[in-house]
Amino acid sequence: MDDLKSLVKDHARRLGFDLVGVTSAESFDDHQAVTLERMKDGLMDGLPWYTESRVRRGCSPEELLPGAKYIITVGMSYLVPSEDHDSTSSVSGKVARYAWGNDYHLVMKKRLKELVDGLSQALGSSVQARWYVDDGPMLDRAVAARGGIGWFGKNTNILSTSHGSWVFLGQVITDLDMDPDPPLKKTCGSCVRCIDACPTGAIVAPYVIDNTLCISYLTIENRGAIPSHLRPFMQDWVFGCDICQDVCPVNAKAAYSQEQAFKARRFTALDLVGLLEMPEEEFSERFRNSPIKRAKRVGLQRNACVALGNVGDSTSVPALARALKGGVPTVRGHAAWAIGEIGGLEAREALEVAASEEKDPQVLEEVQAALEQLCPQAPELESAQMVRSAESV
Repeated sequence: MDDLKSLVKDHARRLGFDLVGVTSAESFDDHQAVTLERMKDGLMDGLPWYTESRVRRGCSPEELLPGAKYIITVGMSYLVPSEDHDSTSSVSGKVARYAWGNDYHLVMKKRLKELVDGLSQALGSSVQARWYVDDGPMLDRAVAARGGIGWFGKNTNILSTSHGSWVFLGQVITDLDMDPDPPLKKTCGSCVRCIDACPTGAIVAPYVIDNTLCISYLTIENRGAIPSHLRPFMQDWVFGCDICQDVCPVNAKAAYSQEQAFKARRFTALDLVGLLEMPEEEFSERFRNSPIKRAKRVGLQRNACVALGNVGDSTSVPALARALKGGVPTVRGHAAWAIGEIGGLEAREALEVAASEEKDPQVLEEVQAALEQLCPQAPELESAQMVRSAESV
């Protein structure tokens, strides 16, 4: 069995996986209980696809692959030097590192299939297997921790000794019979840097995340309005967030990725005004095969408004005014907020025009709030808003 495990690990490393471990296909009962409790507490709200049935299936490898014996757990680093991805825009928004390159699902799934095919060829018989790259039901971090390729950080990410938390995780459930690797005997000790650094307070306790407060959720999975009280804390992030990883001391020593697919694009930062004015065709083409497409064009434009409001560059007011006039309601509302944050005469004029022309009640609320921030005494505008809201009913 040791020879088989060596074969698995050698082949996986030749395919570009930086971390490889093996664990049993026994049920993940403890993780299932914890996950379901957090769902009950509302910490996973906003993810309609993340259901109780999905969690239960993901914690039972035997249900996913009848006859499952062991799971191969892998990690592939995506850490590339930031100097390779400089932005030329004077007003730009940040992108989480994992989205700087090509879509990791496409890269990893192809390699996992090659891993299974290669093992079948080497063993002279078909290996029964199913593989996942965070888009299946498996609790990938639970598998990684039990398989010894990393340990849970207090921000809930998996930390590895060689590549930190800058790794994509994948799993192959198999009918192969191997000796399991032991979990790592490592912890974060007394370090709480990630907890202290999170601007929205999303790490509500060590190893506990409130999904609804996380900037990654707010900028990617969230399809509606971003709560106004959270917007100032989102800084200039337009897709995801790396703050809790950037401050982690384990990541300070992480080795760089050797995978070319993660070095192929230049998405470390995005031109915020360019995002506001990007047509759907350009969005689809520019972000083809990129994780950034998950946020959708409207989501990125909404995020760009928030980032522009936080950056506070007055040269972006004309673009925001155009978005306030011609965007979809979600974008118009966030554009109004951003204009109010930036302030100035041009900003006030844009908001006053919107107050006289806007018909959507929710957008009008955003416009009124922005105007009140610029000029608190505006009862006539509030009365006009009430009249228009009544007319729209």
